[in-house]
Amino acid sequence: MAEIKDPENTILMELKDGTVTIELLPDVAPKHVERMKDLARAGLYDNVAFHRVIEGFMAQTGDVEHANMESGWNPRRAGTGGSDRPDLPAEFSKLPHDRGTLGAARSQNPNSANSQFFINFGDNHFLNGQYTVYGRVISGMEHVDAIARGEPPASPDRMISVKVAADV
Repeated sequence: MAEIKDPENTILMELKDGTVTIELLPDVAPKHVERMKDLARAGLYDNVAFHRVIEGFMAQTGDVEHANMESGWNPRRAGTGGSDRPDLPAEFSKLPHDRGTLGAARSQNPNSANSQFFINFGDNHFLNGQYTVYGRVISGMEHVDAIARGEPPASPDRMISVKVAADV
């Protein structure tokens, strides 16, 4: 288990194999950090599927509109929705998309990130300056590496629960 320096800006994501601890970066992308904490505290990330998982690239999740068990898993719709909150402006930085970093998923419009995010399996520097980095896995990356692959996976893994460490 990682040492948690700032519980208010740390996410505990429970996956089938264990806990992934994510350090959020409010100094780099404050709006994205606030959105993740807001959605986590509302319970909207709980039971949401990893709908796009590409070997050697990344695992994407966070479609709270279409990928939650209560709303019914629809693989054709997964990845097309967000939350009921407004889209976020891009918060690009000099931080590279290294293994374990959290990036904001979006459409072609740079200012369209909402609730979806991805965790990089490797160093994906071709994404640098094009997608907002707002966190990094500080422990449990082996659990991210074990997420079922596919676009969408035949039997997708889910975020069992997502909590702000300060609330636990």
